[in-house]
Amino acid sequence: MEELSPLRRWSALLALALGGFAIGLTEFVVSGLLPEVAQDLLPGQYAQSSSQAVGHAGWLISAYALGVVAGAPTIAALTAKVPRKRLVVLLLGLFVLGTVASALAPTFGLVLLARFVAALPHGAYFGAAGLLASRLIGPNSHGKGFAIVLSGLTVANIIGVPLITALGQATNWRVAYGAVAVAFAVTLVAVTLVVPAVPGVLDGSARAELSAFASRRVWVVALTAAIGFAGFMAVYTYAAPVTTHVTGLSSGTVPWVLATAGVGMTIGNLLGGIAADRNLQVTITGGFVAVLIAMLVFGLTARWAPGLFVGVFLIGGTATFLSPALQARLIQAAPGAQLMGAAINQSAMNVANSAGAALGGLGIAHGLGYLSPAWIGAGVTVVGLALTVLTFRELKTTRPAGQPAPVG
Repeated sequence: MEELSPLRRWSALLALALGGFAIGLTEFVVSGLLPEVAQDLLPGQYAQSSSQAVGHAGWLISAYALGVVAGAPTIAALTAKVPRKRLVVLLLGLFVLGTVASALAPTFGLVLLARFVAALPHGAYFGAAGLLASRLIGPNSHGKGFAIVLSGLTVANIIGVPLITALGQATNWRVAYGAVAVAFAVTLVAVTLVVPAVPGVLDGSARAELSAFASRRVWVVALTAAIGFAGFMAVYTYAAPVTTHVTGLSSGTVPWVLATAGVGMTIGNLLGGIAADRNLQVTITGGFVAVLIAMLVFGLTARWAPGLFVGVFLIGGTATFLSPALQARLIQAAPGAQLMGAAINQSAMNVANSAGAALGGLGIAHGLGYLSPAWIGAGVTVVGLALTVLTFRELKTTRPAGQPAPVG
């Protein structure tokens, strides 16, 4: 790789993070525009029951999550020998096509298909861009590399998603997705111009990448990652009704609550990337303990406005503090299939999105109240902490005598 000036290096890292920003837009903006989507694509059902039509439109979120889960390992296996920059550019091109198709598709079924296609490059992008960013930073920088790319997504939750949602509400949801497509196109141009070429893995192959699935440790770490984020999603999904029905604040306060969680996510992600490169075991173990404390704080104090804001900030910060470390842990668990390990983490996160929302909704549906997701999240976090302790203990007991423990 060519020698880079500091300006060129940080410009390249910013371009990769811009891709994370655009992914945050395409993944989360639909949540705020579901009523508009339902009214436009399901007019008959919306006229009979707006709530049922909105629920039906929610399949778009599930289709995107399914696309991430399916696309991440598939693309990782098929592109093992593709140079990282070329792969990132190809993935951004697929994002542009899928997002434009989402904005233009005339029927609900076609929009559903377009959302699935648009999600296919999601996991592979974070994997390839994260590995590329770590190469740009220097050796032993997996945590910081992934944190920089993921920071784009967390910043999108603070600024981009509210702005694009407001645009869609003021105009049309299709205009909103047109704006998201423009964000991907700008990212594609930026990556092409400022990110240097990095060679692919010379001995990479689909078989080598797929070998990650034969590792029991990869499955355990992926499960730990899914559990680690499921607690966060259990709370985050139902932050709006907690704000209005439990804390007693107006619906206009909800965006500020979500933005507070986004600020916590951004700070936690950056700190987690730094900590992961210093000591992976301490970062993951301590991160789960911090998430557990944040869940308890939220569950005990969210009835009051200060407790609500402090709680969502802590939950967002501690959950994303874990993200870069779990990503680096999966790469460590699959040393011969780094792209697959990174992609599997994104699949695990999207499994967590669905599982966390479902678990939180289960507690609410059984009459346990809108704060029950916090206690469910605490229980899930305990399971994640137990898995973390057991896997690191197993690693110590199975390491040959005299071999040092891996750090970072």
